[in-house]
Amino acid sequence: MVFTPTLRRAAAQAPSAFGPKIHLQRSVAGFTLPSAVKAGTIAGSFGVAAGTFVVFFFGDIPRFNRDVIRQIPFLDAYYDNPVAPEDNPF
Repeated sequence: MVFTPTLRRAAAQAPSAFGPKIHLQRSVAGFTLPSAVKAGTIAGSFGVAAGTFVVFFFGDIPRFNRDVIRQIPFLDAYYDNPVAPEDNPF
């Protein structure tokens, strides 16, 4: 059995052309896509700055030099400090 709505009920269910246009924004943990992109850009900038500081600050420590800096392709030649044969005690 199918009921047809009355004209009054059909008019009440139809959205009004004069009413507010509501668009729901998707969010995860309170972050929308634009705010997540902005926060990610800022966090990435701080991460690059911190990584650059660590490399230059700890660059002269031999253990850090061997284990970390030798793995970075462009920095291995920059931090290569060969010892001249006449200065080598062995």
